[in-house]
Amino acid sequence: MASKVPRFFIFNAPDGDRPLFAMLLLIIGVFVLALQDSLIKYISPSTSFWQVQVIRATGNLALITSLAFMSGSLTRILPQNWRPVYLRGLMQALCMFCFLAGAPFLSIAQMAAGLYTYPLFVSLLAIPVLGETIGLWRLGALIVGAGGATFMLNPLASNFSPVQFLPVAAGFFYACNLLILRHSCREENPIALTFAVAVIFISFGVLGMGFLMIFSPTLEIKSAMPFVMIGWPELTLTVLVICLISSILNLSGNMCMARAYQTADSSWLAPLDFTYLLFAALWGRVLFDNWPTFYSVIGMLLITTAGLITAWREAHHRLKN
Repeated sequence: MASKVPRFFIFNAPDGDRPLFAMLLLIIGVFVLALQDSLIKYISPSTSFWQVQVIRATGNLALITSLAFMSGSLTRILPQNWRPVYLRGLMQALCMFCFLAGAPFLSIAQMAAGLYTYPLFVSLLAIPVLGETIGLWRLGALIVGAGGATFMLNPLASNFSPVQFLPVAAGFFYACNLLILRHSCREENPIALTFAVAVIFISFGVLGMGFLMIFSPTLEIKSAMPFVMIGWPELTLTVLVICLISSILNLSGNMCMARAYQTADSSWLAPLDFTYLLFAALWGRVLFDNWPTFYSVIGMLLITTAGLITAWREAHHRLKN
């Protein structure tokens, strides 16, 4: 007799649309993920990107394997088609590298606003990847979003640094991850997808540390970008604990968001996704005692507007078809 699958929401099919419950799950997921990103920025002076990735992804791997075991079948971690699944994982690893590489130098609000340019890249990349056309509304959203990114980056400011482009690059790779998911991974088990990301993150971290050991950067480069140019610094208890907490926050936040989008229409939820920017600003105030600058606020508002226009047109397009 087959073992009975526990009634964890991640294992069972949704029991119909529950928009209010989905909205609550999404807000919890976004709140938790904003906290996770803020905690990693908080410990960035005491650790390295590679150390954080390896510890956090190892925690994720252990949690995911445990969940698969409790579901009654470890085969849940195996994808149906491994190539797009692991390519998506690589896009997420590159996204996280760009998102966190500038953490010691950027505010959490700047990081968040850069990442949330991803709907603009989704619209642009959907043309060659998915064969979609770009209409006036999408074009308008791209212009508004580009204006928001310009305000956020504020390239005319005296303290402008090219490091500010890193979160925008993260938005590009996050968009690539979404398009691969939409194009080739729709039928994959969420546990298999998450397991693949953890494997890629660990591999990415180990390869990064190996590269830095073989081609050791100069002291000047290490001083300029210590978070990404140092392989494995001395591991402190604080860093270890926060990395493990981040692992739990990462997995639980992504599970909440995944289930939210399974139990309500995405057009209902997409606007709430942008509350990440609000929560990022909140955690920036709590952990770092700073608020977004005037130009950053304008940029975030414009990026959010562009994202909402894109989400609305996506929903309108689906209804027409």
